[in-house]
Amino acid sequence: MNHSLPDSEILYSALVNRDSNFEGIFVVGVKTTGIFCRPTCTARKPKRANVEFFASAHDALLAGYRPCKVCTPLEYKGAAPDWLKPLLTEINDNPLIRLRDSDLRARGLDPSRVSYWFKRHHEMTFQAYLRALRIGQAFGRIKHGESVTRTALESGYESLSGFADSFKRTAGFSPNKSQESQLIVTTRILTPLGPMLAGATDDGICLLEFVDRRMLETQLKRLSKLLNAECAPGFCKHFDKLSSELEEYFSGKRREFDVPLVLPGTPFQQRVWTALQTIPYGSTRSYKEQAETIGLPNAVRAVARANGDNRIAIIIPCHRVIGADGNLTGYGGGLWRKRYLLNLESSHGPR
Repeated sequence: MNHSLPDSEILYSALVNRDSNFEGIFVVGVKTTGIFCRPTCTARKPKRANVEFFASAHDALLAGYRPCKVCTPLEYKGAAPDWLKPLLTEINDNPLIRLRDSDLRARGLDPSRVSYWFKRHHEMTFQAYLRALRIGQAFGRIKHGESVTRTALESGYESLSGFADSFKRTAGFSPNKSQESQLIVTTRILTPLGPMLAGATDDGICLLEFVDRRMLETQLKRLSKLLNAECAPGFCKHFDKLSSELEEYFSGKRREFDVPLVLPGTPFQQRVWTALQTIPYGSTRSYKEQAETIGLPNAVRAVARANGDNRIAIIIPCHRVIGADGNLTGYGGGLWRKRYLLNLESSHGPR
């Protein structure tokens, strides 16, 4: 993908300052070492005369550079380190597993190191993450007809009261109310632009946001209130399809998404979000044109606010709305991501 890069002096300044806003925009090749790095690499910065810039890791590899072992530019940002991957695979294969610190040590892992990674990437301790997974699994079993008693025992709880207390702390309601309630199950999905947080109910995807978006916590609270549901990490039938479609999108093989969506909002927001989905791949529309599309040409500011309230990035393509003068404006995930997405789509052309 041949992106047009900013001026090389701007790129070198971003490299020297380890500017995370340029993650995904370029990588840098160091001529004296033959290695290429992310802009945020912590290694000592080379002289200006010794670097060249590339729009992608693929371009750097074609130029003969090797990936840096410090910043690992071939890995998605937020990817689990190699030492943790066997543990994550074990948890994915058995979400009901219980692991004490001694169990982690027996696997050659430092419990404090494991806990630090989970706090940084999931904002909860490792043990809290395991408990939330167990409750998410239990909720699904009870909602689909299994008894509370059997679910509690098979989830590893020794008493119904202990199970009920843990369940209510996580889900916000007692296990007996599972069949008339719902839970927003969340997971992290890695992309070339950084990790995203996905949320889903039984009916479809209700959240897809970059984890570093400032409004993410507010969006989670709004979504929880709108759906009358708490959020908990776990597994959902829609996540595999979502991950597959995102991977196809970023590789230029998908232009439209088929994964089902859940879009609670006001009637006006619904109109705006529906209109966003009519903007063709590889095309853009101004905020004024967006307002005209829904039949309210004077509601430009309200349309912009509704765009900002979109909770499902990329799939509902608010990144395709730009300023009337053609400038990129207003994207919750950061303008650098908006630029990347538009470049990605334009490089593969409209239908």
